[in-house]
Amino acid sequence: MPFQRPIVLLLLGLLLAAGWWRLRPEPGPLQETRLLMGTTVTIEADGLPRDRLSVAAVAAFAEIARIEALMSSHLPDSDVARLSAATGEAVVAPETAAVIARGLEVAARSGGAFDLTLGQLKELWGIEGEAPRIPTAGEIAAALAGTGPEALTVTGTLVRKRAPQLAVDLGGIAKGYAADRALAVLREHGVTSAAVNAGGDIALLGSKQGRPWRIGVQHPRRAGEVLTTVTAVDRAVVTSGDYQRYFERGGRRYHHLFDPQSGYPADRCQGVTVIAPEAMLADALATALFVLGPERGLELLRGYPEVDALIVAADGRLHATPALAGALPEPP
Repeated sequence: MPFQRPIVLLLLGLLLAAGWWRLRPEPGPLQETRLLMGTTVTIEADGLPRDRLSVAAVAAFAEIARIEALMSSHLPDSDVARLSAATGEAVVAPETAAVIARGLEVAARSGGAFDLTLGQLKELWGIEGEAPRIPTAGEIAAALAGTGPEALTVTGTLVRKRAPQLAVDLGGIAKGYAADRALAVLREHGVTSAAVNAGGDIALLGSKQGRPWRIGVQHPRRAGEVLTTVTAVDRAVVTSGDYQRYFERGGRRYHHLFDPQSGYPADRCQGVTVIAPEAMLADALATALFVLGPERGLELLRGYPEVDALIVAADGRLHATPALAGALPEPP
């Protein structure tokens, strides 16, 4: 019919005026944030049309949520919660067993500075809750009973506890593993450039617009100020510090990074930044270095030639592996 052509042209014009053209795939980058694993998780991705990046990000966030369901100590049906409630042993998912085994490896090599069995101690202090407190010496001794690098053994998917009261906590390694897995999912979807930041555990894919990613290191004593900047490509950057979760009492800062020997917050460092091939390893080593302090921490890293670190000691002095010496800020 002769009147159809003008109507079609009119409808097409209205669609264009209404922004129909915006339905076409847009170029990246994309940045989205979710609350997962008790922290803010941000995914930044590029290298694909925006619609495909969005699909990839949704899948990556879902992967983090899946890992949280396995490894959170706060979810009653998780592997970790079941293991903590067991009197002697529990069968867990293969990847939970693998994460525990990796944590036990770092625990052994660090002389127990990294410890997966401090669940009772963390609960006792309550630093991550609404009513933190300073426990008595007797309470701390009871919470540390049976803990240590040999407190758990892994055989396949069977995890055994040395003492029935042990409470397992993967807070020092599971976020790193989740960031690694999220990055793997993004890669599977064809993403070529990405950063997954799980509360300071950052896993990086490729570069950012052809240049290395630049990661600012928080100054541990000046809120909102960057101490220095490190660069990385296809690596993980993890920072642990006494300024992240803490309370103060009598002029002393009590934070969430505990020394397994004393049961008190470790006092040899203000902050530690680790660069490693994977976030899971960087996560565990950041805690171990924080507990050990600069000298013993750098000695530990001699056994990890693929890992670099920047350490802010308790007195504010800076220490670094040779590859990061150039990232040390100039003294005032």
